[in-house]
Amino acid sequence: MKLTDNNIRELYKFTRKHFVEHYDVQTELVDHLANDIEAIWEENPNLSFEKARDKSFKKFGVFGFMNVVEEKHKQVGKRYRKVLWTLFKEWFKLPKLATTLALIFLFYTILRLPSIGTYFYYTILGVYIVYFFVKCRLLIVKHKRKVKETGKNWLLEDIIFKLASSNFLILFSNAFNIFQFGDLFQEMQYAFLVAVFLVMLLLVGYITLVLIPNKADELLEEQYPEYRLV
Repeated sequence: MKLTDNNIRELYKFTRKHFVEHYDVQTELVDHLANDIEAIWEENPNLSFEKARDKSFKKFGVFGFMNVVEEKHKQVGKRYRKVLWTLFKEWFKLPKLATTLALIFLFYTILRLPSIGTYFYYTILGVYIVYFFVKCRLLIVKHKRKVKETGKNWLLEDIIFKLASSNFLILFSNAFNIFQFGDLFQEMQYAFLVAVFLVMLLLVGYITLVLIPNKADELLEEQYPEYRLV
């Protein structure tokens, strides 16, 4: 006994009802439930679809799909961090290394200028703040529009467009700890460390807020072959 298309649609509704938000996780669970229900029907063909479904669902335990969802978040999060790290390392290899070093030297030189260094630091952070919030807002709006148009919310896509900024935000929050040491910019070692920090902040922001979102479709097709059909 096989499930009908209507049964499959009902299983998708069932997973959403049990707080599975992302389409790829829903699909994995629906596939598992469908196979299990058909196996249950082989043993008891008189069982209704609803009872067979509930019997299969009970096998997930007290927390239902929660453990599966949590594990998928870990897997996809690991995939995202791997992409982020790979793109970040490229800036420390030729030819991009030249740009990274040039930026560090430029920031270091300006920070060492009397009185100008502190204002430069504040100005850079101000530009970062404005760009961060504007870009995050645009990414979230773009993601919501796409989910509405396709009716599908993919986990990796959700991370890229909604959570990617957290990497930049965590690093950015440490910038305020440097405010109180602005008068130390005249010291070579401190000015160099701050210059490196600002460049790292710039790179992480560019990668998470610009580069990875621009590569979203490519990354999603690699992660989910069925994404090409959307």
